[in-house]
Amino acid sequence: MRPTGRRATALMAAALITTGPAVAPVLRGISGPAPTAVAVPAVPGRPGAAADRGDPRRFHATCRTKTEGSRAIASCHNPYPYVDRVRLHIECQRWWDIDVDSAPVKILPAGYAELTDRCWKEIRAVWVSHEVER
Repeated sequence: MRPTGRRATALMAAALITTGPAVAPVLRGISGPAPTAVAVPAVPGRPGAAADRGDPRRFHATCRTKTEGSRAIASCHNPYPYVDRVRLHIECQRWWDIDVDSAPVKILPAGYAELTDRCWKEIRAVWVSHEVER
């Protein structure tokens, strides 16, 4: 027999009422200053620097990178109402292998783009950079 919504709510309320007196003395024993919020200054170019909701740098496309041998693939989707220009960057493992920086690709709002490129041999690192246009 499945409990109805009212019955489930009544059971939850009964559980809270019965455990409330047991928890209250523990909470009263906690002393100290009330928690306060600390303002941390934003550092440009760091994650979390665009904490302001109106900052367009915060609204960039979501990208996933995948490496298959010497080929790198970035799949990007832009769910925001701003145009995002994305670039794929690949750092190659060998010193003589030239690193790759793709041309910027504009992703319109609700758009999708896939960027691919490669090294001659192994890949050391792959990342995507963003530039939001307003």
